[in-house]
Amino acid sequence: MNLPAQPLALQRSDDLAALCKASGDELRLHVLRALASDSFGVLELAQIFDVGQSGMSHHLKVLAQAELVATRREGNAIFYRRALPDSLRPGGRLHTALLEEVDDLALPAAVQARIAQVQQRRAATSQDFFLRVEEKFRAQQDLIAGLPQYRESLLALLDKLSFGADASALEVGPGDGGFLPDLARRFASVTAMDNSPTMLELARQVCERESLSNVNLQLADALGATDVTADCVVLNMVLHHFSDPAQALRLLAKRVKAGGSLLVTELCSHDQHWAREACGDLWLGFEQDDLARWARAAGLALGDSLYVGLRNGFQIQVRHFQRTAGDITIGKF
Repeated sequence: MNLPAQPLALQRSDDLAALCKASGDELRLHVLRALASDSFGVLELAQIFDVGQSGMSHHLKVLAQAELVATRREGNAIFYRRALPDSLRPGGRLHTALLEEVDDLALPAAVQARIAQVQQRRAATSQDFFLRVEEKFRAQQDLIAGLPQYRESLLALLDKLSFGADASALEVGPGDGGFLPDLARRFASVTAMDNSPTMLELARQVCERESLSNVNLQLADALGATDVTADCVVLNMVLHHFSDPAQALRLLAKRVKAGGSLLVTELCSHDQHWAREACGDLWLGFEQDDLARWARAAGLALGDSLYVGLRNGFQIQVRHFQRTAGDITIGKF
C-alpha cells in the first residue's frame, strides 16, 4: 500500500528542525567555521578538534542530514566542505543567516594551531613530491592535463581582456615555462615566480631559447613577503598544490593591480585519487562554486569562464576574476 506523501508544511518544519538541531551544538558550529575556507577529512577534523573519530563522524552526520555540509570522496577518504545555502529551499534563509553568524566566531587558538599543523602536513607532502619528480614534470602533468590541452581556451579568454601597452603579467608557478612565450608576446613585462630552483631553471631555458628579453624569473614564494604586483596574474594548474587554496587566492588577489585580472586554470572536481600519488595533487580539482565563493571573499568580481572536456574524462575550468578599481596595499602578508 502506498503511503500518502508528506504534506509540504510538515516537510518544511522537519527541515527547519533538522537545521536547528544541527546548529544547536558548539562543536558543530566550530566545525562549520573551520570549513569556511577549506575542506577536511574526518580524521583531520578529529585531530583539529581533539575528539574521537566516531564522535566526529556523528557530528558530521548530523550536519549532513541538515544539508549544512557536503561531501566528496577522494580515494578512500571522504572530505567535508560547507554546503552552499539555497534561499529557495526550506530553511535556506536560516542557513544563510547561520553561516553569517558562524563566520563571526573566533576559533580557539588551539584549534587554529591544529588546523595549521594539518595544512603544513599537506604542504610537506606536496613539496616532497616535487623534490622527487621535478625532472619528470612534463610527463606527470600530461597524465591529466598538459598546457596544449587548455592553451587555446586560456588565450581566448586572455585576448578578450583589454590591457594597456605597458601592462605587466605575473605567472605563479610557471612549471617548465611553456606559457611564458604567450605572455611575453602580450605584455610589456612578465614575471615568473616559483619556489623551486629546478622548475625555474626549466623556465630559464625556455626564455633563452625563445629570446624572451622581457621576462624576469624570480625564485620566491608567491604567498610570502614580496612586493610584486601585475595587471594580470596567471595560475595554471597551481592552486591544487596549495594546502589552503582559499587563503592562497586571498593572498594572490593582492598581487593584482586595481582593475586588473586574475586568470585561474584548474581541474574541475574529480574522484581520480591516483592523481595524489602520481602528480602530487593535494586537491582533486575544485567545485566551480567554491572557486567563485573564494574569489568573491578575496575581493574579486566574477568574469567569464570556459570549460574544456578531455577525452580522459577530466574537465578543465578556465576562470577570469577581476579586481575592481581602488587602493591596494601590498606588503608583508
